Amino acid sequence: MTKSLQDKVIIVTGAGRGIGREIALLCAAEGAKVVVNDPGGAADGAGSSAAPAEEVVEEIKKRGGTAVANFESVAEAIPASKIVKTATDHFGRLDGVVNNAGILRDMIFHKMSVEAFEAVIKVHLMGSFYVSHAAARLYREQESGSFVHFTSTSGLIGNFGQANYAAAKLGIVGLSKSIALDMGRFNVRSNCVSPFAWTRMIGTIPTETEAEKARVAKIQQMGPEKIAPLCAYLLSDAAKDVTGQIFGVRMNEIFLFSQNRPLRSVQRSEGWTPQTIAEHGMPALAGSFYKLDRSADIFTWDPI
Repeated sequence: MTKSLQDKVIIVTGAGRGIGREIALLCAAEGAKVVVNDPGGAADGAGSSAAPAEEVVEEIKKRGGTAVANFESVAEAIPASKIVKTATDHFGRLDGVVNNAGILRDMIFHKMSVEAFEAVIKVHLMGSFYVSHAAARLYREQESGSFVHFTSTSGLIGNFGQANYAAAKLGIVGLSKSIALDMGRFNVRSNCVSPFAWTRMIGTIPTETEAEKARVAKIQQMGPEKIAPLCAYLLSDAAKDVTGQIFGVRMNEIFLFSQNRPLRSVQRSEGWTPQTIAEHGMPALAGSFYKLDRSADIFTWDPI
């Protein structure tokens, strides 16, 4: 079979472990030249190590592929731009970016520090912007390119103790859609993937109660390798007409997520007052209110 990413140059951020590692390995197996980016920090972003990225590069080379390591942080504009420069310096071009890098600093909202909020926003949302913005100039010149950004049901649906992460992940949806709209004329595509998989970051979920232990046991069944095929597809020419979408992957299931559209409306010819909204407007809309659901409330069946 023809390799779907033959000779394409792909950047995968946060590729030293977990989902990013599996994406990098599969992209290389599909013929891509891969920039394996990872500063090698802990799940909360602390520290650094060259080992994770270097180990993935060595694994790719051992399997006959082509890759180079990069250790920059996506959380600042100049280092993020150097990730893109690594691709052009080593391989002469860039065809795809996977914005996978992430950290977690979970805390119930009223106890969350400003630093914890800003740190997560910087890696997830600002990092996705910085890398994409640097790549966009190349894409514009060559009139081609693809972005795959990582969102989460923590933002799309909701979760406890993740205001920073949820805000970042829902912001990424808006970023992706804007890129798709602004750069479609240059044959540039931008999509989001919401992964369900057991990773080092998910390993920080508490397991104190029996319910929490049961939930984590289910998540552990979902390997990060299940996320990679959709990402590789979205980077390939086979996905040339797929842009501005939000996908989810859970084991062998692929989901297409809805996007915000009006559900229903109320109208009053003479206009509204706070009192008439309370008496008539809001009661008419209330039947369509969304509940305060979490991801587990929506995905109630076991992974398939």
